[in-house]
Amino acid sequence: MSKPLGYYTSYTPGDESFLEKLQEEYGATFEKISKREKLSILMILASNLGNQLDGGVRGEIYAIAGEMTDQLSLSDQAGIMEAIVNQIRWGQNAKPVHHS
Repeated sequence: MSKPLGYYTSYTPGDESFLEKLQEEYGATFEKISKREKLSILMILASNLGNQLDGGVRGEIYAIAGEMTDQLSLSDQAGIMEAIVNQIRWGQNAKPVHHS
């Protein structure tokens, strides 16, 4: 079962924040948002976060992402998304490895 929004964010009940508005409108676990809409939110937020960072993206990363969509089950794709979100959130990312 999903945890409520406040588990993942700075939301505190009664704080009259944007997060409170989101929870009131869409539910504590975003249960009033479809899976497709949640994925759209992820794409938009990921793009925004990525644009805040320096550097580019290696071509091989686009290639491997394409291979992931072709070769992995939907469940494994979602699992990779979850792993990456956790790594980004908790700072478990290395500098890119440059191959010779």
